[in-house]
Amino acid sequence: MKSAGLKGTVSIELVHEALRAAALRNMDISGVLEIARLDRDLLNAPRARISAAAYSRMWVALADLMDDEFFGLDSHGLRRGSYALMTRAAVSSENLEHALRRILRFLHATLDDFRGELVRSADEARVILHDGGVLRRLFGYGTWFILVHGLACWLVHRRIPLREMRFRCPPPADDSHYRTRFCEDVKFNAQTTHITFASELLDLKIAESPQTVDTFLRAAPANLLVKYRNDSSTSAQVRHRLRSQMPDAWPELEKLAQELCVSGTTLQRRLQQEGLSYQRVKDDLRRDIAIDLLSSASLTVAEVAARTGFQEPSAFHRAFKKWTGVSPGSYRSSAHTRE
Repeated sequence: MKSAGLKGTVSIELVHEALRAAALRNMDISGVLEIARLDRDLLNAPRARISAAAYSRMWVALADLMDDEFFGLDSHGLRRGSYALMTRAAVSSENLEHALRRILRFLHATLDDFRGELVRSADEARVILHDGGVLRRLFGYGTWFILVHGLACWLVHRRIPLREMRFRCPPPADDSHYRTRFCEDVKFNAQTTHITFASELLDLKIAESPQTVDTFLRAAPANLLVKYRNDSSTSAQVRHRLRSQMPDAWPELEKLAQELCVSGTTLQRRLQQEGLSYQRVKDDLRRDIAIDLLSSASLTVAEVAARTGFQEPSAFHRAFKKWTGVSPGSYRSSAHTRE
């Protein structure tokens, strides 16, 4: 059970955002959905979620279809293979600052509408994403930072913790993806789009080598989406604790707080600061575990219901539809028909 729900899920809103440019160009996305093993019914369910693995498969298939690793978000685009070239250019750098400046120069030479700038001060490093004064889609800003931050983390073989993230654009209906992937301090309608982190991290030596590039690229983009997520948040710590137990054995708030060496009031307040409650964290984790397990053709819906702490499949069916807007069968049938 510990591995189930580990990688989390992605909202269907991000799937639509990724597919948008292909749809506007009247491209046939049926092959992309087939490779990602996504049922079209899920696209019509506003609250639906898909596994991170499915989203990664979709990412690769869509990049292949469009010959663009930036999904049509830039007027020039990022031709297939560009990210590999950028990785090979960055890995021979001396330290993180040198590597980041190479990465930003490469992307500036490749993309027309986005330009990154690294500003270093005594205690803070800031990567500013300039957009030419034209407000871009949030998905474009976010994807650019996933490509840059993910590669930077891999180069130094550790997560680079972010202090804050700001976007010039308005907030989405659900900003959990950005808080989970980057940091808790995410704000919108800001003057600039940027991330900040401790400047001393720029002096980290590059820990990878040209010999390890191919392994990294084979794991992309799943490693970019999942491996370097923000795991220091209170909600991430709570999820980590809960994943080690069966759902029907999950502790009450006070008991979990004792295990985390804080008071129940403090734990509740910290979760509220992240826009969550303990019940919401439990529901979201049950949902993610269920989606992971439903993606396995070896388990029936009834078996998944039992493993997620439901004594009756009918209760699980109602809860799952409440969480995602679709029935468990939509995921179950998708796994059977597309594998």
